[in-house]
Amino acid sequence: MLTDDVNRYIELRRSLGFKLAKSARHLTAFARHAVDRGDTHVRRETAIAWASAVSSTPRSYQRRLQEIALFARFLYAEDREHEVLHLHPNCSPVTRPAPYIYTPEELARMLDAAGNLRRQKPSPLRRHIYVMLIGLLASTGLRISEALNLRLDDLLPNGVLHIRQTKFNKSRLVPMHPSVVEALQAYLKIRQRFAGLDDHVFLTVDAKPMRHGTVLCNFDVILRKAGVGQNRSRRPRIHDLRHTFATRVLEQCAMRRDDVARDFVALSTYLGHADIRHTYWYLEATPNLMADIAGAAEALVAGEVA
Repeated sequence: MLTDDVNRYIELRRSLGFKLAKSARHLTAFARHAVDRGDTHVRRETAIAWASAVSSTPRSYQRRLQEIALFARFLYAEDREHEVLHLHPNCSPVTRPAPYIYTPEELARMLDAAGNLRRQKPSPLRRHIYVMLIGLLASTGLRISEALNLRLDDLLPNGVLHIRQTKFNKSRLVPMHPSVVEALQAYLKIRQRFAGLDDHVFLTVDAKPMRHGTVLCNFDVILRKAGVGQNRSRRPRIHDLRHTFATRVLEQCAMRRDDVARDFVALSTYLGHADIRHTYWYLEATPNLMADIAGAAEALVAGEVA
């Protein structure tokens, strides 16, 4: 049955280190739809019709078809009755959206807006949570999931965070700036007065682990209050805090060839990237940064030639 095949496929790929949270939901929904139609194998017609019906944008439509195509290839190796999707050659590849790089002034306004959020009963922690969360993301480049999964035992001595089993099942140590350590300690003192038994660093109003959707809703409120990105067709995301951190770090890189390589490896490790290519992407995603580094490199080469 297709739903069982989806479970096998997802389990296998997760054993290789992939999370596949969205893919699992998409493929499970597709399998149920196909079974309801009476399909026992993957059919191109069913896949295209389903993806068209549930996708709100061309990008999401293409992503769903790509997920089904990979799933169909997996099944085709076992049973040639499955139909493998061949995406149109003129179909543009899925690209990562251009990051929004927050300015220092925008970050200051966002922290101020977070500090002025309306207090929610029965918890007075809302303002403190979002000031600390935004500050932590902006200063460390953590993924939002990594921050929300932090537990008290992950706060190690000397201002180090233990990020456990995140993307691709990788763990890492993340040192923090002394100013961030000081802010986190102040937040924990306030949290201690109101938190229950749960040991997550960031908690909801009912002292439970925070959900990703709740954070995104409050983040949108903060952006509106701060007047950040409101005139853009695509609003800034909380994940752009990670992009901003990486970009600011790269701006401070030394421009000697050996130093650049060293700095990229260090940043890639700090961010928890599985491949250094994901770190180099920031040069492509931020043309100004690429131009600055290229200009510095040209000046360096000119100086060496002279």
